[in-house]
Amino acid sequence: MKNIIILFALIGLLASCSDEFLEKEPFGELTDDQVELPENIESLVISAYSILNGQGNEASNAFNSPASNWSFGDVLSDDAYKGGGGTGDQNQIHRMEIYNIDGQIIDVVQKWSVLYEGVYRANTVLKALKNTTEFDEATKTQRVAEMRFLRGHFYFELKKLYNRISYTDEDGNYLSNTQITPEEIWTKIEDDFNAAIAVLPETQADPGRPTKYAAWAYLSKTYLYQGEWQLASDAADEVISKGGYSLTPNFSEIFIPENDNGEEIVFAIQYSINDGSPSNYNGSIGDRLMPPGGPRYAAYGFLRPSQNLVNAYKTDVEGMPIIGNDDVTETDNVDPRLDVTIGRPGIPYKDLEINYEESWARDLATYGPYSPKKRVISANHPAYLQSWPYVTAANYSIIRYADVLLWKAEAEIELENLEEGRTYINMIRERAKTGSYIQNLEGTANAANYLIDTYDDPFTSKEEATIALRTERRLEMAHEGHRFFDLVRWGIAADVINTYLAKEQIARGFLTGATFVVGKHEYMPIPQSQIDAGGKDESGNALTTQNPGY
Repeated sequence: MKNIIILFALIGLLASCSDEFLEKEPFGELTDDQVELPENIESLVISAYSILNGQGNEASNAFNSPASNWSFGDVLSDDAYKGGGGTGDQNQIHRMEIYNIDGQIIDVVQKWSVLYEGVYRANTVLKALKNTTEFDEATKTQRVAEMRFLRGHFYFELKKLYNRISYTDEDGNYLSNTQITPEEIWTKIEDDFNAAIAVLPETQADPGRPTKYAAWAYLSKTYLYQGEWQLASDAADEVISKGGYSLTPNFSEIFIPENDNGEEIVFAIQYSINDGSPSNYNGSIGDRLMPPGGPRYAAYGFLRPSQNLVNAYKTDVEGMPIIGNDDVTETDNVDPRLDVTIGRPGIPYKDLEINYEESWARDLATYGPYSPKKRVISANHPAYLQSWPYVTAANYSIIRYADVLLWKAEAEIELENLEEGRTYINMIRERAKTGSYIQNLEGTANAANYLIDTYDDPFTSKEEATIALRTERRLEMAHEGHRFFDLVRWGIAADVINTYLAKEQIARGFLTGATFVVGKHEYMPIPQSQIDAGGKDESGNALTTQNPGY
């Protein structure tokens, strides 16, 4: 149930914290004896879950640290422009999209802070559970596993964003980023997920809590990021063969609130509205500025699909992806996922019974006619709050089953098992092919020339299979916050992004001068405040140092 995650459940329980995550008083206003009482530990558990949505202790910071990573994973890639009211609106995100990034940008600082707050909260629970003598032993074991899972998640996010991170555990042992290597961080993350696997149940009564298979899936992802292909494949197998998940038959239905915890969702952040929390901060606060204008939506207009992404959905006469960059026209064949993912002129938008119009797009001249659609829910839905802060109760899926299938496909292709890789890619394409398509307003025909098919001929080379896999992952997972991180782990970020920028700069002047620098822009800078506060060793050398290039 969503009510396990109530963001402000601990008002008055935990003291407000300083900006330096390592300098906090461990239990706020509670004594050591009080914090070890079962009811208080359970409140601390809820607090650890609550920060998954990116909302820390400050009033509206989740927009700068969104759980969906839209500003980090989408805008920094070839899938999206910042959007909004021009480059001055949330200018720091514009600076990120043109790779003019430093360690003082609020989003860079806030994301770091919120993720380490998550680590801190998980560690606080783990320490309390070690010391308590009053907690039911079986429940205690479960809560330890849950907190190990959450800590693994927070460290995974930190690792993929900043790479050279510091590490602290529940016993207060601290290693700065000069005292622990990125490889050793991966081992710590693996340890947390393995510990969770050993204990967590196969199902949970509360869907917001992780299961054994959610931990297996996250472990697979951890191995995938390290290029440990057999281990990634084996972990994915545990989820595929035993987890009981399946693909939602219609791609568009994955993202409606009724399917928040449906058959495809492996682990999701549970959002809610009108639950008594101040300013509805338990809703999708980090994504609240994404919907387009038009009927009944606040016209903030952020996360604007790039022309490059729209073009990626073009298909040939056999329904296969066209690898190129010609702009889509009204007569072109397109993958049906295009109009689930992106708001396009002349195509019905959700169930509003009206076609999307380019006039909905804020600052049309700067960012073009397209708007996000996939994770925007209908303005008719009661889960959409039609007043400030315009949040929704639609969950954000950290891992869905399609993810796992594509990880399995990628691992098998890397292991030279091309046919097995093709099988899993085709499972994703078959769903897109056989599911329902967006219809015109009259309901008499498809809204566009939708054409998609599976890969029916064996791949002739690993290179061909890899292109198919990477293309499929982009089409399936667009605007879910993953693209930039995929490009980085594939080692192709500079080539893809600089090629994208070279063409997009012709029509999108705000990208002029943007360049992705190899060896620098794969990761965010360490916040300058953390370097300043990190202290020095006995020789006077800084314990926390900046990432290369910054």
